[in-house]
Amino acid sequence: MRSRVFSWLWGVAACLSGAALAAGAMPGSPLEPAAGGPIAVEVLDSTDISPTVEAVTGGVLDSRFRPFKARGSHFITSTLWFRLPPPAFAPGPGTAVLWARSGTGQPVELFGRRDGAVVPLTVTTLVPQFGGAQDTVFGLSPPLDAGAAVYARVTRTGSTATDLQFGTSTLEHMLGSAAAHARIIAQVFGALIAMSLCAALVRFLLTDRLYPLYGMLFSLQALYLAYFSGEGFRWPILGFFGRPLGSYAWNVPIAVSGAAAALFVREFAHLRTFSERVYRIFGGLAIAFLVLAAANLLRPFGLAPQVAIAGNLMFVGSAIFTLAVAFLAWGGGNRAAGWFLIAWALLCTFQIATAVWLLYGRADNAGGLLYYGLAPSMVAAAVLIALGVSDRMRAQHVALTEAERRAQTDALTGVLNRATLVERLESLCTRFKPRGLPVSVLFLDLDHFKQINDSYGHAAGDACLAAVVAPIQAELRQSDLVGRYGGEEFVVVLTGADLAAAEPVAQRICKRIADVRVEGFGTPIRFTCSIGVAGSDALGAWGQHLIAHADSAQYAAKRSGRNQVQLAASLAA
Repeated sequence: MRSRVFSWLWGVAACLSGAALAAGAMPGSPLEPAAGGPIAVEVLDSTDISPTVEAVTGGVLDSRFRPFKARGSHFITSTLWFRLPPPAFAPGPGTAVLWARSGTGQPVELFGRRDGAVVPLTVTTLVPQFGGAQDTVFGLSPPLDAGAAVYARVTRTGSTATDLQFGTSTLEHMLGSAAAHARIIAQVFGALIAMSLCAALVRFLLTDRLYPLYGMLFSLQALYLAYFSGEGFRWPILGFFGRPLGSYAWNVPIAVSGAAAALFVREFAHLRTFSERVYRIFGGLAIAFLVLAAANLLRPFGLAPQVAIAGNLMFVGSAIFTLAVAFLAWGGGNRAAGWFLIAWALLCTFQIATAVWLLYGRADNAGGLLYYGLAPSMVAAAVLIALGVSDRMRAQHVALTEAERRAQTDALTGVLNRATLVERLESLCTRFKPRGLPVSVLFLDLDHFKQINDSYGHAAGDACLAAVVAPIQAELRQSDLVGRYGGEEFVVVLTGADLAAAEPVAQRICKRIADVRVEGFGTPIRFTCSIGVAGSDALGAWGQHLIAHADSAQYAAKRSGRNQVQLAASLAA
């Protein structure tokens, strides 16, 4: 059963992963920054001059432009001039635009010719991209002069990790793509925050520290995604706090979330019981991620690439290590580790892919992977882990219920033990007495039970005690109670039954027990019982006093020859 359940869940995770990767790789999807795509541009060689707007846009310096390589351009700190080829668009629907991708600390200006005069192009909109990038979209209406080049000036005003790119598109495509991406991020952010808040609220009811760790993990993941995608900087509250922080707004939360994940997995998967050494290793990983978060303070000193590489390597290594540990723990019978393994495998598929991409590429060029892979995988992982937490709570509840059951029942016969039986009888009488409802008690004792032990052994005696339960329960309703009072004595409580109704029940039980045969100890063992019956309606007694009257009646039944029923009311009369 466990194999089928986890195989099904693994299949779901694999389908989600494949669907996300397929969506990200789908050609012609709205992942590309522009329908027309990037265009090749030239950059001005201004090593020995200080170009002015008039000189550049007038074409005086056209001979100094050289082919531009975008990769690595985020390291350039000086002001750059670019020459773009004359915009050319195939006939079709849509409003033609030019876009320029840069970092948020790299403002872009475009200049073109309209009716022979150089004019600055109007910024139509800004589209956020991953990794602190943004696409500045420029409108081309009214149309520019045909065959005239467009010039761009990029000024470095702050730190950035985005390579410069230029391209053509349509305004409708840019706005539609931006809206789709914004919806994805908003929905994922909302889902993660909602689940984190639920976990935080549960913490007020349950003291398990698993819940605050869950809330911390996925709320930090939500903040990371919001800021890393650039959408968070546009939202009122997150933007107010995030804009002054720049790249720290996503680098610090993701590092701290790594620490929270390390602490969460060791608690969730009960790794202390699996391996004390592995448990301590995860504690060390949490400290390492906190050090990584603090290492972001070194970025202004030119160590940003080193910190980024170290962080990505840590995420890849810790993700693989976590998967291996969870797999081994699950193989050892740790059910919670199995849930975490499935969820973490789904999330890590995209986290590892993202980290590897960031080691060799740029975040702003990984839109498909990040929008349609990493973001949905965060929600899927949160849901699967929430299911795992629920399964963990269910297992704890089952264990607690089983412990309560063992504490309330007799281990040999499975019926209530003496203390629980008396407690429930008293509670029952407290409810029934004010309402005038009757309660009857049957006190049952096996006849000549000592002879069975002496002749066949105590194992045979235990078998006889266990065999008594089924005949008794066959005559009872769900509301009735039966318990072992001590030795070979049993007490039955009939709710809402007066003495007249209780007597035939006792007679039928007595007959059923006389028909019992216990085999497996030589000659089949047959035995009888004596039953005393006491009713609250006949005696005016309640609770343990009823048991005492029924016990006295049972002794009278034995004195009268055993294997019979005696009513306590007739004795009192």
